[in-house]
Amino acid sequence: MSERTVFAYFQTPDQAKEAVDRLRSLKLIDHAIERIDGLAGTGIQSLDRLGATVTGDFPGLGYLTLGGDFNGPEAGILAASSVSASGYSSGGPENRVSGYDIMLVAIVDEEDFEQADRIVRELGAL
Repeated sequence: MSERTVFAYFQTPDQAKEAVDRLRSLKLIDHAIERIDGLAGTGIQSLDRLGATVTGDFPGLGYLTLGGDFNGPEAGILAASSVSASGYSSGGPENRVSGYDIMLVAIVDEEDFEQADRIVRELGAL
């Protein structure tokens, strides 16, 4: 049995979950839904670290607002230039980024690949 992988990018987790529900009618072998943001690391994980903002003991704006953990100052500076970091623009309702930042990875039987691709596209995936 041969397998194929479908990579689909959605705007909301609900769209991706609906796609998985519909993909279950096929030979769905495995799947995962993740939010992607292009930034490395987890940034501040605890409210205890927020005190560092008063003392200046944090690497930069991208670390605070985007949760980035950068290997060098250049990456942090570039991340801080994002409108999501500054808060000047979000592009969507409720101050949310309106891009396709939800990734669905689904492994299906090869014979179901075309139908799986059609399903995710019908639900708005890129």
